[in-house]
Amino acid sequence: MTSHNALISDWPADERTARAVQDELRARVVLDEPGPPPGTGHVTGVDVAYDDERDVVAAAVVVLDAATLDVVEESTAVGTVAFPYVPGLLAFREIPTVLDALAGLRADPGLVVCDGYGVAHPRRFGLASHLGVLTGLPTIGVAKNPFTFRHEDPADARGSAAPLLDGAEEVGRALRTRQGVKPVFVSVGHRASLAGACAHVLALTPRYRLPESTRRADALCRAALREAAGRRAPDERSK
Repeated sequence: MTSHNALISDWPADERTARAVQDELRARVVLDEPGPPPGTGHVTGVDVAYDDERDVVAAAVVVLDAATLDVVEESTAVGTVAFPYVPGLLAFREIPTVLDALAGLRADPGLVVCDGYGVAHPRRFGLASHLGVLTGLPTIGVAKNPFTFRHEDPADARGSAAPLLDGAEEVGRALRTRQGVKPVFVSVGHRASLAGACAHVLALTPRYRLPESTRRADALCRAALREAAGRRAPDERSK
């Protein structure tokens, strides 16, 4: 994996530059690899939490054993939000801190599962794709909502899926991970297939709607953010 400093040495500071970077990096997304087989190796969940009042972002990465879903390793990082809020460019706010958290791992991340989008993105380059291209790791996105795309409701049974469509193009799938429960929205990030991504998500959801990778990373980044806020509070009260 390329060093963190090399990846963010010239980080975009404005919308025009960020869109140009998206256009350049999108051409490097690999969509013709199957990715690691589900249930093998490691699966790493990535999530972030914000404190908008203090302009702070916390990132967490949680490495799971793909066969047992036991936690192998965890890492967190806290930083300053790196980019203003612009719909479609949210990855630029998060990735520097996510890279810091990934850099803290000793274990091989294996497949990286992002709480967000891969190619199911208006510019076909969401967080999962961006992170995959920068790190070279296989990545997928699992989102709670379908963003701007349309889909039919999947059948009620667990494992049922329906295409997530932008016009006639399938950019992801609405996947039912629990019977009778709202689906999640799966897309390829980098170096993985859509069928494989859905199989991984089903392997990661033995009990809940959301993948274990997402659930654990969400709890960890929120805890890291609370801890960071606690450390900063005394300084703020003294002003």
